[in-house]
Amino acid sequence: MTEINSNTPMEKLTIGGNIYEAGNAKEFKTGDWRSMKPVFHPELCKQCGMCFAVCPENSIPVGSDYKRTDFDFDYCKGCGVCAQVCPFGAITMEEEGVNK
Repeated sequence: MTEINSNTPMEKLTIGGNIYEAGNAKEFKTGDWRSMKPVFHPELCKQCGMCFAVCPENSIPVGSDYKRTDFDFDYCKGCGVCAQVCPFGAITMEEEGVNK
């Protein structure tokens, strides 16, 4: 990957939307792209592990005790896959910026 900044000439820019290196998502904090946000309800969570296994951005941290914690919102894009697979209703989706 090339370092891109305000002085990078147009000829050196890569085409947007293309992935040039695998596993580069952690290099970019893309969480502010989302319009929907997952909300974790720990009192409903049974620690079944279904949610973190399907997260495409690895935004559901798992501790050394193998228990999930709240979302890493720096990288979560709000796709909602985790909420769809949770059989216990421990994850719901809400509009970004809504405080309940």
